[in-house]
Amino acid sequence: MTMPAQHPPLALYIHFPWCERKCPYCDFNSHETARGGFAEDDYLDALIRDLEFELPRVTGRRIISMFFGGGTPSLISSQGMNRLLASLRSLLQLGPEAEITLEANPGSAEARRFRDYRRAGINRLSIGVQSFDDARLKSLGRIHTARQARRAIVMAHEAGFENINLDLMYGLPGQSPVAARQDLLTALECEVAHISRYQLTVEPNTVFYSQPPELPDEDLCWTMQEEGNALLQDRGYRQYEISAYAVEGRRCLHNLNYWEFGDYLGIGAGAHTKLTDVGTGSARRYARHRLPVQYMQAAGGASVIVREQEISGRELLLEFMMNTMRLSDGVPAALLAARSGIPMAVAERDLQKAEQRGLIARESCRLASTALGRRYLNDLLQIFLDSRDDP
Repeated sequence: MTMPAQHPPLALYIHFPWCERKCPYCDFNSHETARGGFAEDDYLDALIRDLEFELPRVTGRRIISMFFGGGTPSLISSQGMNRLLASLRSLLQLGPEAEITLEANPGSAEARRFRDYRRAGINRLSIGVQSFDDARLKSLGRIHTARQARRAIVMAHEAGFENINLDLMYGLPGQSPVAARQDLLTALECEVAHISRYQLTVEPNTVFYSQPPELPDEDLCWTMQEEGNALLQDRGYRQYEISAYAVEGRRCLHNLNYWEFGDYLGIGAGAHTKLTDVGTGSARRYARHRLPVQYMQAAGGASVIVREQEISGRELLLEFMMNTMRLSDGVPAALLAARSGIPMAVAERDLQKAEQRGLIARESCRLASTALGRRYLNDLLQIFLDSRDDP
């Protein structure tokens, strides 16, 4: 084992744990707001205390991106967002060109805040449309309509956002390939810079898991995926990750940092952190209290952390592959040692197995999954999972 020469790039994730209504497919850490709303000021105070507590771990490191995720962070008031961003800027080294993303739902109340968010410094908006079909939206438990979704995108453009992502799903209850294609065509008419397109999957601890809907079969979903990929490519969107498509110059820098095995600091209820220790050649993960009340009570002290884990050796190799092999172009082979301290020789046996099965290609000093490897990513990762305990 060697040591990473320097710290990887560092991003900041801020989690907002409330939604107006919990969707039946959602397994994220989100909680429905009470009738009286949520304790915005108390939660923002907790976020600032939490960050102040974490600062010694990241002293001297510049933040390359921020991402407000949830939940529905677009429920934060304009005044609250101004206050929070001002505090983050005062505490962190943030470059003037840093990407700052806010996840937003297309509801009318949130969309009216877009202009204020842009003035506060948010420069990238990720809108959770999921579908432009009212019947499909109802089946997903979404509280917005297709009309509201289209209007929210117009409002985002009018507010001055040039970097907009739309989240879309396919493989929805009762959806046909024709309907999935129409959803995508509608999204393309909105002229956004980035589209994230996911197949709906049923996850444990969700309503859909206990009450499964009737979903399109595997063959139909594959048709939807392939037809969507071809359409997006034809319209100038490059697939750079399994679920991510962007026009030139608009890849999501925050998510790229995850996929290239960078570091990230997470604050907020249930947020996760991964930081590299260049002295030991390992990484540490930290997880926070998931429940908002417990989080707010503990924020600012060590008790906010409920789980800590050191990752090293082949476990670190597995995590490196889990992230980087999602990328269509892969990564430079030298990134393995640079981000994890693991020499290529340690991974050689597993890489050869993956190559022999057509799941990985190594060309021009790059390490990348093949199209087959991305389709069967779990099979590719299983090779590295099976060897975790090898000497």
